[in-house]
Amino acid sequence: MSEQEVVVVTGASGGIGRAVARMYGERGARVGLVARGETGLKEAAEEVTRAGGTPLVLALDVADFAAVEEAAQRVERELGPIDTWVNVAFTSVFAPFHQIRPEEYRRVTEVSYLGYVHGTMAALSRMRERDRGTIVQVGSALAYRGIPLQTAYCGAKHAIQGFHEALRCELLHERSGVHVTMVQMPAVNTPQFSWVLSRLPRHAQPVPPIYQPEVAARAVLYAADHPGRREYWVGASTAATLAANALAPGLLDRYLARTGFSSQQTDRPRDPDQPANLWHPADGRAGHDFGAHGIFDRESTARSWQLWASQHHGVLAGAGAALLAGAGVLASKGRAGR
Repeated sequence: MSEQEVVVVTGASGGIGRAVARMYGERGARVGLVARGETGLKEAAEEVTRAGGTPLVLALDVADFAAVEEAAQRVERELGPIDTWVNVAFTSVFAPFHQIRPEEYRRVTEVSYLGYVHGTMAALSRMRERDRGTIVQVGSALAYRGIPLQTAYCGAKHAIQGFHEALRCELLHERSGVHVTMVQMPAVNTPQFSWVLSRLPRHAQPVPPIYQPEVAARAVLYAADHPGRREYWVGASTAATLAANALAPGLLDRYLARTGFSSQQTDRPRDPDQPANLWHPADGRAGHDFGAHGIFDRESTARSWQLWASQHHGVLAGAGAALLAGAGVLASKGRAGR
């Protein structure tokens, strides 16, 4: 077996997972592609191959632990020991809480929370034996701050946050060589807004500012390469939201109650025939591949200065110290000249 990096990405058929898989392909990695949608997985595998990597398609539902465990076995048998496992796969329902059925809530929780637990279990059981490896949980600003119309998703992300923190403490206690880190995402232009089960009157949209999935993917790869930090924030909007929630959560409640319904919907009516991936993969309809990007390319940005800053604390601290030192020198010269 070669020394190529071995990575598993769940939710690899579309959105952030698709972009992450492609970028690992560009690094020449061996990439296990986990998702339900076989059309999206096929296209993702071709992208990884074109980029220079080696794909392994693993069509399964992350809510099924036995299937996840079997996939991990197959990856290690065919690609080699897993170096990095990235949990991305999720589903949700866009609707007020009272319009969500109990079985739908259960399904969102099984995929969007327990799917992360299952992936982490499968990866960690192998990584602990080797005392090395990294698990990246793709989170959201909504892991800290709930918003209306997304109670199921917010609940799952909050659960992942608590699970991640507890597990990290256990690994630190063991002085383990295995690392876990979490990447808190902003609004991202992914296909989810065209395939998540929605009962909204108008087409769902991410709350601006919107970032392209490649911004998110670069953050995931950086976190996997630098997993010593407990979490990373992506986008100035994520940082601002979490800061506001820490300082004035009640005020933010009222602000979101006033703006959160309209800001998550476009001006056009929701297509009543749009696919919904809660129970079945959205790309099953006519074999349609959604890809990494959603329909908001024109409104999205491909860079985040906040992300760069968060990854270069040392550079910024050094620059700040140099500026302060320079200011001190100028001040002292000014005093000497008087």
